[in-house]
Amino acid sequence: METLLIVLAAIFPVVNPPGSALVFLSLTSGASTEVRGLLARRVAVNSFFVMSSSLLLGTFILKLYGISVPVLRVAGGIVIAISGWKLPNEGSNKLQENPNTQSSSDYAGMAFYPLTLPLTTGPGTIAVMISLGLSRSSHEWGAEDFKFGSIILLAALITALTIYLCFKYAERLEQVIGEGGTNIAVRLAAFILFCLGVQIVWTGAAELLSTLPGDHLPVR
Repeated sequence: METLLIVLAAIFPVVNPPGSALVFLSLTSGASTEVRGLLARRVAVNSFFVMSSSLLLGTFILKLYGISVPVLRVAGGIVIAISGWKLPNEGSNKLQENPNTQSSSDYAGMAFYPLTLPLTTGPGTIAVMISLGLSRSSHEWGAEDFKFGSIILLAALITALTIYLCFKYAERLEQVIGEGGTNIAVRLAAFILFCLGVQIVWTGAAELLSTLPGDHLPVR
């Protein structure tokens, strides 16, 4: 249980289902309650597969292409920061101005991009899952490694269920806080998303800079 809580503490703030739900609500403002519920389920399923695939295959893919985790963090942070910058300016306004131009098939096409990636489980989440996968004690799966991997998958499943509940009932939250409050919350969530992207870039850049030669040069 302690390990599960620690893993959830690492995943949950990056995914941020409550904050992402408000942005999800803004991007699907022209959809019916039924369509929004189907989208919530699709995004939750997609998010679980993104997290589990990152855990199980992320390390192999990084080694295959020679990509380091700090580079992944920098690239992922840039994508998240750009998404956070664009969301309040483009995403919500575009759909609110033309709410009737989006059909259910159009919304279905949004289930993976941008609703799952990068809005919900973006590069930051992928980097966290890969980092958890890299924390295994050995290259071969042993009993302890299998147990730890199962705990991470359970945490990913809990996070996916939370995503579904937050997205499905996001409309009720809008009714409570009103349209003005929703607009403020969406912009606040987008700003936090932007700050999170900058933080991930900073962490990755700091790790990259620490690998540069020069720290051990003799001082004259």
